[in-house]
Amino acid sequence: MPEGDAVYRTAARLRQALDGRVLTRSDFRVPRHATADLSGRRVLTTVSRGKHLLTRVEGGLTVHTHLRMDGSWRVMPAGRRPAPGDVVRLVLANEQWQAVGIRLGVVDLLKTAQEARVVGHLGPDLLGDDWDPAEAVRRLRGDPDRTIGEALLDQRNLAGIGTIYRAETLFLRGIWPWRKVREIDDLEGVVTLAHRLLDANKAHGGTVTTGDRRPTDQTWVYGRFGRPCRRCGTRISRGEMGTRSQERLILWCDNCQPR
Repeated sequence: MPEGDAVYRTAARLRQALDGRVLTRSDFRVPRHATADLSGRRVLTTVSRGKHLLTRVEGGLTVHTHLRMDGSWRVMPAGRRPAPGDVVRLVLANEQWQAVGIRLGVVDLLKTAQEARVVGHLGPDLLGDDWDPAEAVRRLRGDPDRTIGEALLDQRNLAGIGTIYRAETLFLRGIWPWRKVREIDDLEGVVTLAHRLLDANKAHGGTVTTGDRRPTDQTWVYGRFGRPCRRCGTRISRGEMGTRSQERLILWCDNCQPR
Protein backbone atom coordinates (compact mmCIF):
# COMPACT_ATOMS: atom_id res chain seq x y z
CA MET A 1 0.00 0.00 0.00
CA PRO A 2 1.43 3.44 -0.91
CA GLU A 3 2.88 5.43 1.96
CA GLY A 4 1.56 8.84 2.98
CA ASP A 5 4.22 10.72 1.04
CA ALA A 6 3.23 8.96 -2.20
CA VAL A 7 -0.42 9.89 -1.62
CA TYR A 8 0.67 13.46 -0.87
CA ARG A 9 2.46 13.62 -4.24
CA THR A 10 -0.58 12.13 -5.99
CA ALA A 11 -2.74 14.91 -4.56
CA ALA A 12 -0.26 17.47 -5.89
CA ARG A 13 -0.46 15.96 -9.41
CA LEU A 14 -4.25 16.01 -9.30
CA ARG A 15 -4.26 19.64 -8.16
CA GLN A 16 -1.98 20.62 -11.03
CA ALA A 17 -4.24 18.97 -13.61
CA LEU A 18 -7.70 19.67 -12.18
CA ASP A 19 -7.76 22.65 -9.79
CA GLY A 20 -9.78 25.60 -11.04
CA ARG A 21 -10.86 23.82 -14.22
CA VAL A 22 -14.39 22.87 -15.21
CA LEU A 23 -15.00 19.16 -15.68
CA THR A 24 -16.10 18.21 -19.17
CA ARG A 25 -16.50 14.56 -18.24
CA SER A 26 -16.77 12.32 -15.22
CA ASP A 27 -17.04 8.56 -15.45
CA PHE A 28 -17.65 6.60 -12.26
CA ARG A 29 -17.17 2.92 -13.01
CA VAL A 30 -18.52 1.67 -9.73
CA PRO A 31 -22.13 0.48 -9.36
CA ARG A 32 -23.01 2.83 -6.52
CA HIS A 33 -22.23 5.99 -8.50
CA ALA A 34 -22.53 4.76 -12.07
CA THR A 35 -25.10 7.46 -12.93
CA ALA A 36 -23.28 10.34 -11.24
CA ASP A 37 -22.26 13.19 -13.55
CA LEU A 38 -20.01 16.03 -12.42
CA SER A 39 -19.72 17.66 -15.85
CA GLY A 40 -19.96 21.45 -15.69
CA ARG A 41 -18.66 21.65 -12.12
CA ARG A 42 -15.36 23.33 -11.33
CA VAL A 43 -12.80 21.39 -9.32
CA LEU A 44 -11.84 23.34 -6.22
CA THR A 45 -8.90 21.29 -4.97
CA THR A 46 -7.59 17.87 -4.02
CA VAL A 47 -6.13 17.20 -0.59
CA SER A 48 -4.55 14.13 0.96
CA ARG A 49 -5.54 12.97 4.41
CA GLY A 50 -3.24 10.18 5.48
CA LYS A 51 -3.70 7.66 2.68
CA HIS A 52 -7.05 9.09 1.54
CA LEU A 53 -7.62 11.55 -1.32
CA LEU A 54 -10.42 14.13 -1.28
CA THR A 55 -11.22 15.95 -4.54
CA ARG A 56 -13.65 18.78 -3.85
CA VAL A 57 -15.88 20.18 -6.59
CA GLU A 58 -18.42 22.97 -6.86
CA GLY A 59 -21.80 22.28 -5.37
CA GLY A 60 -20.51 20.94 -2.07
CA LEU A 61 -19.42 17.53 -3.35
CA THR A 62 -16.26 15.53 -2.66
CA VAL A 63 -14.85 12.60 -4.61
CA HIS A 64 -13.23 10.30 -2.05
CA THR A 65 -10.66 7.79 -3.30
CA HIS A 66 -8.16 5.42 -1.71
CA LEU A 67 -5.40 3.62 -3.58
CA ARG A 68 -5.32 0.55 -1.30
CA MET A 69 -2.71 -1.96 -2.51
CA ASP A 70 -2.71 -1.60 -6.30
CA GLY A 71 -4.42 1.68 -7.10
CA SER A 72 -2.98 4.71 -8.85
CA TRP A 73 -3.99 7.98 -10.47
CA ARG A 74 -2.57 8.77 -13.90
CA VAL A 75 -2.75 12.23 -15.43
CA MET A 76 -2.71 12.37 -19.23
CA PRO A 77 -3.87 14.68 -22.04
CA ALA A 78 -7.64 14.80 -22.48
CA GLY A 79 -8.91 12.22 -24.92
CA ARG A 80 -5.98 9.82 -24.67
CA ARG A 81 -7.01 6.21 -24.15
CA PRO A 82 -5.71 4.37 -21.08
CA ALA A 83 -3.35 1.50 -21.71
CA PRO A 84 -4.88 -1.88 -22.66
CA GLY A 85 -5.55 -3.91 -19.56
CA ASP A 86 -5.91 -0.90 -17.25
CA VAL A 87 -8.80 -1.40 -14.84
CA VAL A 88 -10.29 2.09 -14.89
CA ARG A 89 -12.62 2.92 -12.02
CA LEU A 90 -12.92 6.69 -12.37
CA VAL A 91 -12.19 9.40 -14.92
CA LEU A 92 -12.23 13.14 -14.19
CA ALA A 93 -11.52 15.21 -17.29
CA ASN A 94 -11.38 18.83 -18.39
CA GLU A 95 -10.58 20.35 -21.78
CA GLN A 96 -6.83 19.90 -21.28
CA TRP A 97 -6.25 16.99 -18.91
CA GLN A 98 -7.83 13.83 -17.63
CA ALA A 99 -7.13 12.08 -14.37
CA VAL A 100 -7.66 8.34 -14.67
CA GLY A 101 -8.06 6.26 -11.52
CA ILE A 102 -6.67 2.75 -12.04
CA ARG A 103 -7.61 -0.13 -9.73
CA LEU A 104 -8.68 2.30 -7.00
CA GLY A 105 -9.58 0.53 -3.77
CA VAL A 106 -12.25 3.08 -2.86
CA VAL A 107 -14.34 5.34 -5.09
CA ASP A 108 -17.05 7.33 -3.34
CA LEU A 109 -19.00 10.54 -3.84
CA LEU A 110 -20.25 12.39 -0.80
CA LYS A 111 -21.13 15.84 0.45
CA THR A 112 -18.07 17.87 1.37
CA ALA A 113 -19.68 18.66 4.72
CA GLN A 114 -19.64 14.91 5.44
CA GLU A 115 -15.94 14.25 4.80
CA ALA A 116 -15.48 13.44 8.48
CA ARG A 117 -17.53 10.32 7.85
CA VAL A 118 -14.61 8.81 5.90
CA VAL A 119 -11.54 10.49 7.43
CA GLY A 120 -12.69 11.73 10.82
CA HIS A 121 -11.34 8.65 12.59
CA LEU A 122 -7.77 9.30 11.48
CA GLY A 123 -5.06 10.49 13.81
CA PRO A 124 -2.83 13.51 13.12
CA ASP A 125 -1.62 13.51 9.52
CA LEU A 126 2.18 13.23 9.33
CA LEU A 127 2.16 15.56 6.30
CA GLY A 128 -0.91 17.61 7.17
CA ASP A 129 -1.55 20.98 8.73
CA ASP A 130 -2.95 19.13 11.74
CA TRP A 131 0.29 17.28 12.54
CA ASP A 132 0.62 17.19 16.32
CA PRO A 133 3.26 14.87 17.81
CA ALA A 134 1.84 15.22 21.30
CA GLU A 135 -1.59 14.05 20.11
CA ALA A 136 -0.01 11.16 18.21
CA VAL A 137 1.83 10.09 21.37
CA ARG A 138 -1.36 10.39 23.42
CA ARG A 139 -3.18 8.09 21.00
CA LEU A 140 -0.35 5.57 20.95
CA ARG A 141 -0.29 5.44 24.75
CA GLY A 142 -4.03 4.74 24.75
CA ASP A 143 -3.27 1.04 24.16
CA PRO A 144 -0.11 0.42 26.23
CA ASP A 145 -0.04 -3.37 25.79
CA ARG A 146 -0.07 -3.22 22.01
CA THR A 147 3.17 -3.79 20.12
CA ILE A 148 4.76 -0.61 18.80
CA GLY A 149 4.88 -2.15 15.32
CA GLU A 150 1.11 -2.60 15.21
CA ALA A 151 0.39 0.72 16.91
CA LEU A 152 2.43 2.73 14.40
CA LEU A 153 0.55 1.22 11.47
CA ASP A 154 -2.86 2.02 12.99
CA GLN A 155 -4.05 5.10 11.09
CA ARG A 156 -6.19 6.10 14.07
CA ASN A 157 -2.99 6.93 15.93
CA LEU A 158 -1.12 8.79 13.21
CA ALA A 159 -2.08 8.93 9.56
CA GLY A 160 0.21 8.23 6.64
CA ILE A 161 2.80 5.76 7.91
CA GLY A 162 3.05 2.40 6.13
CA THR A 163 5.22 -0.71 6.27
CA ILE A 164 8.30 0.96 4.79
CA TYR A 165 8.44 3.91 7.17
CA ARG A 166 7.46 1.75 10.11
CA ALA A 167 10.43 -0.55 9.53
CA GLU A 168 12.84 2.30 8.89
CA THR A 169 11.68 4.37 11.87
CA LEU A 170 11.99 1.48 14.31
CA PHE A 171 15.41 0.54 12.98
CA LEU A 172 16.72 4.09 13.31
CA ARG A 173 15.38 4.31 16.86
CA GLY A 174 16.81 0.87 17.75
CA ILE A 175 13.41 -0.55 18.76
CA TRP A 176 12.41 -4.19 18.30
CA PRO A 177 8.98 -4.14 16.56
CA TRP A 178 7.34 -6.42 19.14
CA ARG A 179 8.12 -4.25 22.15
CA LYS A 180 5.03 -2.99 23.96
CA VAL A 181 4.09 0.65 23.73
CA ARG A 182 4.33 0.97 27.52
CA GLU A 183 7.99 -0.13 27.38
CA ILE A 184 9.03 2.81 25.18
CA ASP A 185 9.87 6.02 27.01
CA ASP A 186 10.59 8.29 24.06
CA LEU A 187 7.50 7.86 21.89
CA GLU A 188 7.76 11.51 20.86
CA GLY A 189 11.16 10.75 19.36
CA VAL A 190 9.60 7.89 17.38
CA VAL A 191 6.75 9.91 15.87
CA THR A 192 8.98 12.94 15.26
CA LEU A 193 11.40 10.78 13.29
CA ALA A 194 8.56 9.27 11.25
CA HIS A 195 7.40 12.79 10.42
CA ARG A 196 10.91 13.85 9.39
CA LEU A 197 11.31 10.85 7.08
CA LEU A 198 8.01 11.37 5.27
CA ASP A 199 8.53 15.11 5.07
CA ALA A 200 11.98 14.64 3.51
CA ASN A 201 10.50 12.49 0.74
CA LYS A 202 7.21 14.23 0.05
CA ALA A 203 8.45 16.34 -2.87
CA HIS A 204 10.08 13.60 -4.96
CA GLY A 205 9.62 9.97 -5.93
CA GLY A 206 11.28 7.18 -4.00
CA THR A 207 11.56 6.41 -0.32
CA VAL A 208 15.00 7.43 0.90
CA THR A 209 15.86 7.02 4.57
CA THR A 210 19.65 6.59 4.31
CA GLY A 211 20.33 9.85 2.47
CA ASP A 212 21.63 7.87 -0.53
CA ARG A 213 19.41 8.04 -3.61
CA ARG A 214 21.02 5.18 -5.47
CA PRO A 215 18.28 2.53 -6.02
CA THR A 216 20.11 -0.18 -4.06
CA ASP A 217 21.02 2.03 -1.11
CA GLN A 218 17.88 3.99 -0.23
CA THR A 219 16.72 2.08 2.87
CA TRP A 220 18.25 0.57 6.00
CA VAL A 221 16.19 -2.61 6.40
CA TYR A 222 13.11 -2.52 4.17
CA GLY A 223 13.57 -4.65 1.06
CA ARG A 224 16.85 -6.04 2.42
CA PHE A 225 15.79 -9.39 3.93
CA GLY A 226 18.77 -11.72 4.30
CA ARG A 227 21.28 -9.04 3.41
CA PRO A 228 23.82 -7.68 5.94
CA CYS A 229 22.78 -4.76 8.11
CA ARG A 230 24.39 -1.55 6.92
CA ARG A 231 25.48 -0.81 10.49
CA CYS A 232 26.57 -4.09 12.04
CA GLY A 233 26.56 -6.76 9.32
CA THR A 234 23.86 -8.96 10.94
CA ARG A 235 21.50 -10.44 8.35
CA ILE A 236 18.19 -8.58 8.19
CA SER A 237 15.20 -10.55 9.50
CA ARG A 238 11.69 -10.59 8.08
CA GLY A 239 8.31 -11.47 9.59
CA GLU A 240 4.66 -10.50 9.74
CA MET A 241 2.75 -8.53 12.35
CA GLY A 242 -0.92 -8.13 13.12
CA THR A 243 -4.00 -10.30 13.25
CA ARG A 244 -4.51 -12.97 10.61
CA SER A 245 -6.60 -10.68 8.38
CA GLN A 246 -4.30 -7.68 8.95
CA GLU A 247 -0.84 -9.24 8.77
CA ARG A 248 1.74 -6.88 7.30
CA LEU A 249 5.41 -7.28 6.48
CA ILE A 250 8.04 -6.15 8.98
CA LEU A 251 11.85 -6.18 8.67
CA TRP A 252 14.41 -5.54 11.38
CA CYS A 253 17.98 -6.16 12.56
CA ASP A 254 18.23 -8.45 15.59
CA ASN A 255 21.44 -6.78 16.73
CA CYS A 256 20.56 -3.11 16.23
CA GLN A 257 16.99 -3.64 17.51
CA PRO A 258 17.51 -5.93 20.52
CA ARG A 259 14.62 -7.69 22.20
